[in-house]
Amino acid sequence: MGWLQAIVLGIVEGLTEFLPVSSTGHLTIVEKLMGLTVDDAGVTAFTAIIQMGAILAVIVYFWRDIVRLVEGFVRGLTSAAARREPSWREALLVIVGTIPIGIVGLAAKDVISGPLRSLWVVAVALIAWSGVMIAAERYGTRKRPEESANLVDAVVIGAFQCVALVPGVSRSGATISGGLFRGLDRVAATRISFLLSIPALIAAGGLEAASQAKAISASVGWGPTGLATLVAAIVAYASIAWLLRLVAHHPISVFVPYRVALGVLVIVLLATGVLTAT
Repeated sequence: MGWLQAIVLGIVEGLTEFLPVSSTGHLTIVEKLMGLTVDDAGVTAFTAIIQMGAILAVIVYFWRDIVRLVEGFVRGLTSAAARREPSWREALLVIVGTIPIGIVGLAAKDVISGPLRSLWVVAVALIAWSGVMIAAERYGTRKRPEESANLVDAVVIGAFQCVALVPGVSRSGATISGGLFRGLDRVAATRISFLLSIPALIAAGGLEAASQAKAISASVGWGPTGLATLVAAIVAYASIAWLLRLVAHHPISVFVPYRVALGVLVIVLLATGVLTAT
């Protein structure tokens, strides 16, 4: 992989990780347009690892919240009074909400990095999940603030996050939709989505870095991988602030026309032979 390709892919990751348009789907499309083999072990690992750049952006952006949650959780381990504080409850939400994707991600790892790394899957998921996002906006009451979130919400949103293992669904599109279906307002659902992304994407990126180090060295290179991760972090930081402002006043369904148009375009390019699926 060239340095310019790494920069472009880092920008794509940073722009799309927290928007409900599927970063993995976009990376798969752009990687294919660059002539890369998208189901190659090194390319698959690269795609997972550079997401850690976006997570670095989340950690920086929500640093005070993260410190508060960690401190609250640690205090709650030994203090009954601390377990009645909001920080303890919010920390548990993140922990419980992460369990489903941890189980499913490990169990379906070979499927995720193999058969699902297809542009046909990306195109269909972009279109199909758009209907779920519309339903979430239509049927969600959006009346509950973040303070009302409970463990049932965490399990439901965590389960929705598992669906995002399918490229094209979108992790943020899935988790925000799950929050909306539970009646949370858009800002609350989005903030919970961001916090849930931290352990999930760190684990995914760390696992790929450890298990596919040789594949990265052989096909992509650690230099381009590091550069793309850094670029993704910078771009993602700006996209977080923008998305939080957007969802305060607009439904996530505003992204549906783009998702559907992109999905249809990919199907046309595949059907005409301009692109191949893997």
